[in-house]
Amino acid sequence: MTTKPVLVFDVNETLLDLEHLHPVFADLFGDERVMRDWFAQLILYSQTLTLAGVPSNFADLARAVLRMVGTIRGRDLGEDDLDRLSAAIVRLPPHADAAQALTQLREQGFRMVTLTNSPPSDGPSALERSGLASFFERSFSVQPTGCFKPAPQTYQLVSDALQVPIADLCLVACHVWDTIGMQALGGKGALVTHGVNAPLPEVAPMPDLVAGTLTELASQISDRWP
Repeated sequence: MTTKPVLVFDVNETLLDLEHLHPVFADLFGDERVMRDWFAQLILYSQTLTLAGVPSNFADLARAVLRMVGTIRGRDLGEDDLDRLSAAIVRLPPHADAAQALTQLREQGFRMVTLTNSPPSDGPSALERSGLASFFERSFSVQPTGCFKPAPQTYQLVSDALQVPIADLCLVACHVWDTIGMQALGGKGALVTHGVNAPLPEVAPMPDLVAGTLTELASQISDRWP
């Protein structure tokens, strides 16, 4: 029987629904679609800082990128505006099918952990507030590596801490740049698109599994590693 991999879940957008940030951006910019621009810029600059060797904190970077987007769009955002975003992020709700999918995987005997770019929180984390934290045996932040995903050090952090080879890890994420990072090291990747993302064909490793929802992906995982 094929060994079940340890499932390493990304948190933001994969388990928690970023669409609930739309009202913040609608109020600040008059257009909820700016949220996607902000998030894309956040990922771009997180990876840029990692490549440049400049340490940062993802929560601080999220605020800085919001202010940058405001400047580009002619909006002078104050601390109260940035605080609104920070407060909304830590209260993101789970996707509607997240608990059902995680319950199925737990009942199938999969070990599950999380790996997020977000730093450890002094108070309850977004994952804890969502009610999903109890499904996972451990929750990892990339912060100790000084890098953001998809830097190899971030996935190696999980491998080392669990004493599980990278080949026995499967990253579950809504972002193909994240699955590419794990697969480039010899691990596995499972992509949930949530209707907003897609694989990158021909030029990058295709995820081992692709599904539109978490429940669909959970069924694929259970079938792949029964």
